[in-house]
Amino acid sequence: MMKSSVFGAAQTFNRLRSTLNTGAVHAGARQPFKFLLCGDPGQVAAFRSVLLTGTGADTIPLDAAAALETIVLNGSPIDLTDARAVLFFGTPADRAGAPLESLGALKLPVFAVLVDPGASLTSGPERAPVAGTIEDYVVPAIEFEPLRTRLLPHLIDVCKGVEIAVGRRLPMLRTTVAAKLTRDAALNALKVSGASALIDNVPLVGAILGAFVSAGDMMAITGIQMMLMLQIRATFGKDPDVAQMWELLPIVGGGFGWRALARELSGFIPVGGILIKSAIAYAGTVVVGEGATFYELHGRHMASVDAAKVYEDARASAQSFARDMLNRFRGNGSP
Repeated sequence: MMKSSVFGAAQTFNRLRSTLNTGAVHAGARQPFKFLLCGDPGQVAAFRSVLLTGTGADTIPLDAAAALETIVLNGSPIDLTDARAVLFFGTPADRAGAPLESLGALKLPVFAVLVDPGASLTSGPERAPVAGTIEDYVVPAIEFEPLRTRLLPHLIDVCKGVEIAVGRRLPMLRTTVAAKLTRDAALNALKVSGASALIDNVPLVGAILGAFVSAGDMMAITGIQMMLMLQIRATFGKDPDVAQMWELLPIVGGGFGWRALARELSGFIPVGGILIKSAIAYAGTVVVGEGATFYELHGRHMASVDAAKVYEDARASAQSFARDMLNRFRGNGSP
């Protein structure tokens, strides 16, 4: 089964390789960005130290430090060129006396990072702040582990379009960036698969177009997954070279079996099939993203037992998401 899946992936890869936009990935890796830092000097220094620390054999690019610019809240003009977010550092007591309103006027997302050594857990909002708003994040210390649970993922969320550049220059953020890229690609795969499943289940239209749509969505989803692997490779500081993707074919190859299963199940349960097909497309893409990330981190493929667990967790999450969307749709359409 795996050999045939990988063979199918190789055939599709050959058909898609000329359409993969490596130029866009290269351009994304070179995008300029910066984060503006202010507040307690010691905590600002600690944050810079966390983000400018290499991981393993990684080296920090020479232009990485320029992405972390310290500003002073004294009314002086602030250069906002390429700025993506503002981070204020202080204690909960500092929060009340700090002129954070002036930061909101910068029309950037503002992260108020409040250090409380007595806090047992990191706390913060469910979503990242939008431009011009301030959100508080309470952490026990300016260290990677407390920051990675909520603050750093939200920081990457406000970096749409420059995520790869962020990971490439700041190695400590690479796994967070890869997780964001994987989630976005999985949602795109879910949308493609869900749309084709809907057509499959429309009488007459599905009978006429179903086979063409199923073949088209397989190509589209595989293209999404292959672009994701190029993006993750670039995030980890490597050139997004299509020729090097052959070593990752087993990761994509596993997805062919899951998509075949999705098509079979969608034929048995019309509405349920849409959910299942979408969930498996989502989960398969998550496995590709996490598998590519694992490969970049460790130089080897993820063990099958680990990949199976990632896949099952992702599928359950996607099914829950799809059911929730269906229930909302039915609720809105009910009299």
